[in-house]
Amino acid sequence: MTDTLTPQALEQIAQQLEQHPDYRVLRRLVPRHTMNQAQPGQRLCKGVVLDTETTGLDSNNDRVIELGMLVFEFDPETGVVYQVLNVFDELEDPGFAIPPATIAVHHITDDMVQGKRIDDAQVAALMKDVQVVIAHNAKFDRPFVEARWPLFQKLNWACSINDINWRDEGFGSAKLEYLVGTQGYFYEAHRAEADCWALLELLNRVLPQSQQTAMLALLETLNKPQEKIYAINSPFETKDMLKTRGYRWSAELRCWSRVVAGPKERQQELDWLKSRVYGQRSARVEIETQGGQVRYSNREGHKEMVTL
Repeated sequence: MTDTLTPQALEQIAQQLEQHPDYRVLRRLVPRHTMNQAQPGQRLCKGVVLDTETTGLDSNNDRVIELGMLVFEFDPETGVVYQVLNVFDELEDPGFAIPPATIAVHHITDDMVQGKRIDDAQVAALMKDVQVVIAHNAKFDRPFVEARWPLFQKLNWACSINDINWRDEGFGSAKLEYLVGTQGYFYEAHRAEADCWALLELLNRVLPQSQQTAMLALLETLNKPQEKIYAINSPFETKDMLKTRGYRWSAELRCWSRVVAGPKERQQELDWLKSRVYGQRSARVEIETQGGQVRYSNREGHKEMVTL
């Protein structure tokens, strides 16, 4: 039946359904190279939305098989996204068979990548004058990208999952498909370029509670000095309290840690640790400063010991 209907007729049907409380309509997300028109002389910055598809989850042993990037202009004061300057998407042969379990996710086969290699010079050229690299789950993408292209170590990274407080904005999940769906769209997920277009569209949207763009919320988090506090030798009986507080356990380091942003949060957390975890006793904790060039990587920032 839909083959006989014009796009205009289909849109009219969709609009009618939207008026009914028992229906929600999702439209296919169409990439927009121009989202807003900048004013003459307006100061704009360059950002990159990035996504990878890989052979697995281990950045030490698995490899990038697809790199997708959108280079775009944005206003650093408002977070408004203006124009996409470059679109990049290339495949790469990892040198070994892609596991069937990962093929089932991204549908990239050995035949599709055979003999292919991502153009290193083009990647480097696209990163010129870039102020921020954004990934939806940068903790996954950054180690893979840095292992393949070390130049990414010198760039500021942000994570659109962790650097925007989706829960406080009223969203039930930070999954990209879900977030895009709340805006009335769907797309073919788990291919790098498609995920990038979906994320960029999301970053340009105004958040319902703070009434700022998602991009601005992300930039504000990026610009705050972030520190990871390691609760060294915390009593075993405080583990549940630490977990509830947002601390994460490291089996390798054998301690709990939590990231805070800004001097006020840092002091509040140190006071809480001394009062609730260490029982007002003198204790030493380790604090790691994590700037944008270190955050979400496998590299460590500057560390110092602090006595409570």
